[in-house]
Amino acid sequence: MGKKLTGADIIWECLVQEGVDVVFGYPGGAILRAYDALNNYYDQIHHVLVRHEQGATHMADGYARASGKVGVAIATSGPGATNMVTGLATAMMDSSPIVCITGQVPSTAIGGDAFQECDVTGVTMPVTKHNYLVTDINDLAQAIREAFYIARTGRPGPVLIDVPKNVQFAEIEDFVYPTEPINLPGYQPPEELSQMQVDEALEMINTSEKPVILAGHGVLLSGAMQELLDLCQKGNIPVTTTLLGVGGLPASNPLNMGMMGMHGEASANHAIQEADLLIACGMRFDDRVTGNLKTYSPNSKKIHIDIDASEINKNIRVDLGLVTDLGMALRQINPGLKHNDRSAWINKIQGWEEESKQRDILNIETPTLLAAQAVRKIWEGTEGNAVVVSDVGQHQMLECQYYPHEDPNTLLTSGGLGTMGFSVPAAIGASFTVKDREVWVIVGDGCVQMTIMELATAVQENANINICIINNGYLGMVRQWQQLFYDARYAETPISSPDYVKLAEAYGMQGYRVDKLEDIIPVMRKAQDHDGPVLIEMVVEQHDMVYPMVPAGADLDAMIRRPHPQFADMEM
Repeated sequence: MGKKLTGADIIWECLVQEGVDVVFGYPGGAILRAYDALNNYYDQIHHVLVRHEQGATHMADGYARASGKVGVAIATSGPGATNMVTGLATAMMDSSPIVCITGQVPSTAIGGDAFQECDVTGVTMPVTKHNYLVTDINDLAQAIREAFYIARTGRPGPVLIDVPKNVQFAEIEDFVYPTEPINLPGYQPPEELSQMQVDEALEMINTSEKPVILAGHGVLLSGAMQELLDLCQKGNIPVTTTLLGVGGLPASNPLNMGMMGMHGEASANHAIQEADLLIACGMRFDDRVTGNLKTYSPNSKKIHIDIDASEINKNIRVDLGLVTDLGMALRQINPGLKHNDRSAWINKIQGWEEESKQRDILNIETPTLLAAQAVRKIWEGTEGNAVVVSDVGQHQMLECQYYPHEDPNTLLTSGGLGTMGFSVPAAIGASFTVKDREVWVIVGDGCVQMTIMELATAVQENANINICIINNGYLGMVRQWQQLFYDARYAETPISSPDYVKLAEAYGMQGYRVDKLEDIIPVMRKAQDHDGPVLIEMVVEQHDMVYPMVPAGADLDAMIRRPHPQFADMEM
């Protein structure tokens, strides 16, 4: 026998059945019946009251990325739901599994421009993997089950469920949670490669002289870190990662060249352009990693392994496209790899790496604190063991360059959408699942003000996060483009900031300010000893640049490089 439940009860009952123990949300009229039912589930689900619905989606996203589970965010109709769109788009671009549940005006009022009505399924269709408008209580539980299944399987992504008020108030006399297997037409699990595909891949890999592995976010999403390690070490093949692939291979591995692309390592970009084979593993050839498509790695054959068939040949034509789970594919391919002597190729890459080290900003004495130096000190102060949540811009690229990551899922950042304001709420979300590591936020002074209201949420939850604001008084990356490509006409990029220390204190949290390199570690120790959120403002050089930089649309190896330190007139 089942039990009598309302639609509002069914929402929470399904979340419990899906293993959800924390949700992030903000109440309102159209979701109020569900919030009333929450009173019966507080012993099973912890609700985090956010200060803005965008923050709820980023928290769910950060929780999902750090845990591998589905994150859940809840909001009311109209503006509550539309405030979630940026977070949904962020999760969609980065394949992050979240489920958003929104209230809606009664079914009978839909289309009548009722108060706080919005066609949220229409609005979010382009930025969700799937969405539902549930108009019958009998469909609600199945819709929620399918939403979780779709969010976490295949290529993960966000799903939205819109629930009208009348469905929340409706009742089922004999509710039984459905348990039959989910079978969605056209949505099937990945299949193994054929032997012909395996043989073709092995022939291309084993006969190549200058191969490069391109490791993307799919490595982490499929849990294929060991398979990637086996591929590079058994095949003796150098690896470069995308932004979201950072951590897929330990940074200390001698075959790891670091990040590729617009602000990637010069050695990685040179290697891609000179390679005779690219093995793309769970990456999508985004424009930030390819540069000019017409001249991208012109002499290489290309193997592309991805679970999403739509990514094959979307941006780059490949010689062999393998549509399946990455880990599954590499487990089939790796046993046939030959450990070829590629010493000439690897030595050439090491020569590029050595040349880059000579230009490294850490080898230059500077009169003011540089953002790169601050990031490296954060790495030293955490011994490289923190989960770092970075925002978007110069500090994001410097994090990838100066905070080496040994483990997967220890860098959480907005990649595809480049969402300013992602980091603080995402870190709060991550803090609910990261218990064995410190959580550090690296955020710019422009980004932090996008979602700064969530400091109140951090204090309310006593979230154990440390927020480092890299304050250069500019929208740094935009200013860099203006300096390089717009004759230093800084239109609307200088940005004023509040007194962050006083602001932290106003929110009820610890606040510190540093502007000297030697002060960073002592302040970090204070933060590490404190139970609860801490904010540290790091005042850095205003006109620093991130190098190397591939101009938009330029060839991948046509990088603007930092002038050699021997030049007295070196430009910051």
